[in-house]
Amino acid sequence: MPKPPKIPESVLVVIHTPELDVLIIERADRPGFWQSVTGSKDHLDEPLALTAAREVAEETGIAVGSVDVPYDALLDWGHQIEYEIYPVWRHRYAEGVTRNTEHWFSLQVPRRVDVTLAPREHIAYAWLPLEEAAARCFSSSNREAILQLPARLDAQHNGRPR
Repeated sequence: MPKPPKIPESVLVVIHTPELDVLIIERADRPGFWQSVTGSKDHLDEPLALTAAREVAEETGIAVGSVDVPYDALLDWGHQIEYEIYPVWRHRYAEGVTRNTEHWFSLQVPRRVDVTLAPREHIAYAWLPLEEAAARCFSSSNREAILQLPARLDAQHNGRPR
C-alpha cells in the first residue's frame, strides 16, 4: 500500500543546551545537508507541540517529557513561515502541493546528550556553537531560526511577547 502524501504543515525544532550549543543532523537522502529536527504532522488535527515532540523522539531519540527533558523545555515560538518545497521532495506531497507552512520551536536539553539517529533519515549529528551550527545548515530559514534562538529565549525568560 502506498504511503499517504505528507501534510504540508510541519515543525522545525532547534535543540540546544543552556550554553547555546545547537544540535544539527545530516540528512541521509542528501549527504552534506545539515539541519535541525524537522517533520510534518501525521494527521491534520495533530497538535503542533505533539508533532514537535514526536519528531524529536523519532529523529534523535530524545524524549520530551522525560526526567531530563520536561515538557516545558519545549518552547513554541508562535512563529511560522511559508516556503516553497524543494522540487526534489515534492513527490512526497499530494499532486500540485508546492508550499509548506513551518512552525518554529526550540527544545533545551541539560547538556550535549548522546543522540540515536533514525538511520533512514539521518546519518550524522553534531553539537556546535550557535553560529557554527547556523552556518552549516543548508536552509536559510533554518539558519535564521538558530540565529534567533538567543532573542527568543530572552523574550520568553523576561515574559515579553515574541
